Amino acid sequence: MGTRGKLVAAVVVACAYLAAVVLALAFVAGAGLEGQDRAVVDALLDRRLGALVMVFCFACVFMFLMLRAAHGFLVQPLARAAEEAVAMVEQPATRLGLHGSGELQALAVAVNRLADQRQRHDAEIETRVRAANAAADADRNRFAVLMSELAQGVIVCNMDGRVLLYNRRARALFAGSSAQGMAALGLGRSIYGLFDRHLIGYALEHIEARGGGHRHFVSVTEAGRLLRVLVAPIPEAGGDAADAGKPRCSGYMTMIEDMTESFDSESARDQLLQDLTESSRGPVGSLRAAAETLHDYGDMSAEERQRFLAVVRDEAERIALRVEAAARSFAAVLKSRWPLEEMLGADLLTAARRRIAERCEIPVSLEEVDAGLWLKVDGFSLLQAMSYFALRLHDEYGIRELRLRLTRDGEMACLDLIWSGVFMSTETVMNWELDPMNLSGETSPLTVRDIVERNGGEVWFQRDHAAYRAYFRFLLPAFSGQGGSAPLLATVDSRPEFYDFDLFRDEETDLALEDRLLAQLSYTVFDTETTGLNPSEGDEIIQIGAVRIVNRRLLRHEAYEQLIDPQRSLPAASVKIHGIGADMLAGQPSIGQVLPIFRAFVADTVLVAHNAAFDMRFLELKEAATGVRFDRPVLDTFLLSAVLFPNQETHRLEAIAERLGVSVLGRHTAVGDAIVTAEVFLKMLPLLAEKGIRSLGEARAASEKTFHARIRY
Repeated sequence: MGTRGKLVAAVVVACAYLAAVVLALAFVAGAGLEGQDRAVVDALLDRRLGALVMVFCFACVFMFLMLRAAHGFLVQPLARAAEEAVAMVEQPATRLGLHGSGELQALAVAVNRLADQRQRHDAEIETRVRAANAAADADRNRFAVLMSELAQGVIVCNMDGRVLLYNRRARALFAGSSAQGMAALGLGRSIYGLFDRHLIGYALEHIEARGGGHRHFVSVTEAGRLLRVLVAPIPEAGGDAADAGKPRCSGYMTMIEDMTESFDSESARDQLLQDLTESSRGPVGSLRAAAETLHDYGDMSAEERQRFLAVVRDEAERIALRVEAAARSFAAVLKSRWPLEEMLGADLLTAARRRIAERCEIPVSLEEVDAGLWLKVDGFSLLQAMSYFALRLHDEYGIRELRLRLTRDGEMACLDLIWSGVFMSTETVMNWELDPMNLSGETSPLTVRDIVERNGGEVWFQRDHAAYRAYFRFLLPAFSGQGGSAPLLATVDSRPEFYDFDLFRDEETDLALEDRLLAQLSYTVFDTETTGLNPSEGDEIIQIGAVRIVNRRLLRHEAYEQLIDPQRSLPAASVKIHGIGADMLAGQPSIGQVLPIFRAFVADTVLVAHNAAFDMRFLELKEAATGVRFDRPVLDTFLLSAVLFPNQETHRLEAIAERLGVSVLGRHTAVGDAIVTAEVFLKMLPLLAEKGIRSLGEARAASEKTFHARIRY
């Protein structure tokens, strides 16, 4: 029974006790009265009964007010202090508030002093633990660097197919293949959302039959990318020596290579050779026939000889044209196979500035740089070309200062090498482009034009007569792989933690979902921003943000964030709250395009939200139109807070976060609120366990018993 229930019970008992006392006094007073005395008393009661009832009611009200004051002064502060003390166990920085009587406040001060002492002691222990784990952290960082920089995609799974590790290359392979693939790859997810179960099963069976080794197979993604996958088993650590001939496996590793470009290039080359062969058969046959005729019939007339010689000439020209066309096509194939890398244009300019200054001894400054412009180029060869131009400008025209500029022109990037005061002829520029490069003793058979063409661009010479300046412009394709209309993922650190080997441990996955422990489940914590607060009256979702929790870890790098075009106007009041204007939503996908991708992102997880009834109502109203149903179990931190802290005045997200020592950042943005909710939920898990709420079913049942569970939208 809660404190409010106890107050009501105390008031009822007190009033019943008062009534019993009054009745007992009346009984005792009237027991000895007879005759006229009883008649006088009865008459008096008849005249004063209303007044007596009113006095009794006033006495009850006075008793209620006194009990409520005592409850608020003594009981309620104690209950709040008890809840704050429970929160203090999970969050040592929490302190008891000073409420109630002076004695209670003195007790709170003493408890806070003990908490300060404990926190100092814990800080000392934490310092020693950090020092002891320094070597382990260094090994982990080296491992993270190694995995992060591998050129192949790597995914490690346990025997159930749950992902334990993946690197950035694997993430890029599937993020680039489709939005569904991007949502399917994550810690704790099943690899069978990416590859057919039978392909991996067949590879593992083949490896087992051979007693070890590895196995390859080829798979095609939804977007048509061709992947070559190597599967290798991971032996179980500490296996029995008796089983050394056939060690048990705790999981397997897949190494993934994108073969699409090389396959397309080889297919184009094979097709080129076949076309050249087929198209040359006719001319070669004609040439052979004409040559044999000329050889065998030496006495033919001059007119006939000229006719056969004309055949030889025409067929030779046809073959020459086909060979030239094949050579051009083959050059294009070679150029497509030139290794190109994605890089920020600003990084390329910084490297060029340093290289030109070192090799050519010319000061270089940056004039205008588009910091968000990405290129897909061979950076080293481009640096050679720019340095070569800078050296010739210095040696032949005495240029003493250069400037670099990087701008965008539609789908192209303009990289300009600028100087002042000297113009040159177009013929000179062409010679520079076509001469083999010689730079400070380094010679190369490549020309500037070779390099630019292999990077898919052009080089121009431009004059700015008004400013008395000239420049070489490297026109290169801008790389759009960093953007697009695919759902946004939260910014990824340079070396994020894409692994959790604790998932190797066996879990009780055979239990029903409702019976599984909260600490063992995977969660998707999400939030929405909307046009208003009335989903049943036409308000729409304009942003969805979500993060995942696996093995009690918040995976910030596996975040989902997407703006949505509501296809209706935005009320000014809602824009003031979330800051999302109509210009930000223009061109964004509709809710029908977003929900299937978001449903794939939350697959096989428990949904968590703050005031989840509000967000889920928006999703439920879209089921009929989109055909997407969110039938996963849902936990609400708003209701769980009411379970853990029933005596607190508010269960707003900010108040819960402050109570549990969680920093609130990015409030009223979908992914920001999702991260705060996730951190709050993780703080709640041990507190729920202390209350005996350990499984998903127990948490849902406890939530449904709270008063706030009656709220409907």
